[in-house]
Amino acid sequence: MQIAHDTAAHRFIVEIDGERAVLEYALDGNTMTITHTRVPKPIARRGIAGELMRTALAAAHSQGWNVVPACSYAADYLAKHPTQASDDARQHQSDLLDEALEESFPASDPPAVSGD
Repeated sequence: MQIAHDTAAHRFIVEIDGERAVLEYALDGNTMTITHTRVPKPIARRGIAGELMRTALAAAHSQGWNVVPACSYAADYLAKHPTQASDDARQHQSDLLDEALEESFPASDPPAVSGD
């Protein structure tokens, strides 16, 4: 599988069986934010998205970039492969968990204490 890195368009691309899979990212300073990963259904379930992630992470590592997973696939991938995550990615995941907890259990809710 030959994955191309289009640095001008900030994406990694692979074509298989006439279908194009892509991982897109934004670059701000030394931070790569993975914004979108797409693998068309006809070539799905072949490990292509994982290969795109490994290639993107290798490129980020070689450039000294931190990685932030903004798309759900990238976040799931890094959760399953924590040794490949940068400190920024781990912090982003922690922040998302904190937000989810705050939404589920708002601090402004009164305590659940019964007064007899």
